[in-house]
Amino acid sequence: MRRQLFADFALLVVSAIWGATFVMVKDAISAFPVFAFLFLRFSVATLSLLPVRPLLERRFAVLRGRQHGWERDSWLMGGILGVVLVLGYGFQTTGLQHTTPAKAGFITGLYVVIVPILTSMFTRRVPDPPLWIGVSLATVGLMILSLNRTLRPELGDLLVFFCAISFALHIVITGYLAPGHGPLALTLSQLATTAILSGIISRVWEWPWPAMNPSMIVAAIFTGVFASTLAIAIQTIAQRFTSPTHTALIFSLEPVFAALFSFLLAREPITGRVVLGGTLILAGTLIAEIVPMMRGRG
Repeated sequence: MRRQLFADFALLVVSAIWGATFVMVKDAISAFPVFAFLFLRFSVATLSLLPVRPLLERRFAVLRGRQHGWERDSWLMGGILGVVLVLGYGFQTTGLQHTTPAKAGFITGLYVVIVPILTSMFTRRVPDPPLWIGVSLATVGLMILSLNRTLRPELGDLLVFFCAISFALHIVITGYLAPGHGPLALTLSQLATTAILSGIISRVWEWPWPAMNPSMIVAAIFTGVFASTLAIAIQTIAQRFTSPTHTALIFSLEPVFAALFSFLLAREPITGRVVLGGTLILAGTLIAEIVPMMRGRG
């Protein structure tokens, strides 16, 4: 239980990092093509991890694979995770062109529901009731945070739903692979795969690129190192010790952190919807964490 709590706290840090960089990413892609930015971001991420990986694996045993000789498999599996990431970003970006950002934000957050469903299908085990209660509260919170009066389904909604499935698959597959593979090998290979595929997509559909401005370059470097290398490495390590459903539930706090940092950095107001939606998401997360602990002590 102590390891799981530590892992869940680490995932909370990841969620906070992603929420903190939301404003930065939003500003960067407003003046620069999405996949071009992803190419730069994940290239920086790959290059930042590549030279330090051997040193980190020698220094920290938790960063090594548990089974000798799985290096090639780790790279292959990490490549699959990279493909899933690119699919998620691709569906989300394309869907945003045909639906509202609010609806896209809610539909993307539905991975908090999709993950336990996929996990139950693969493991043939139903998550405990506290997890389902937590997931339900988080879903309602996301709905309050994101949805407006325009609820009519559109083509973009379907595309963004595929994005939610992609991100759910990323969490589930990571949870399956993390215990037996070196987390840094998985991280490095998916970073490199995402960079390469994003570069190819950008070269085909977004070329030529506009001029790079200093703020965009800073955003690519910052998100590459912290929101990509550090965040994905922490996720991969943490999912050795916690379930995919816990991971999805904690990641549902990302829009709450995004609202908080938008207020602190961009002075965007915190509305009653943000407070209510964030409270429900936080309540769902706490229920999923605290009730199992109380049962264990009882």
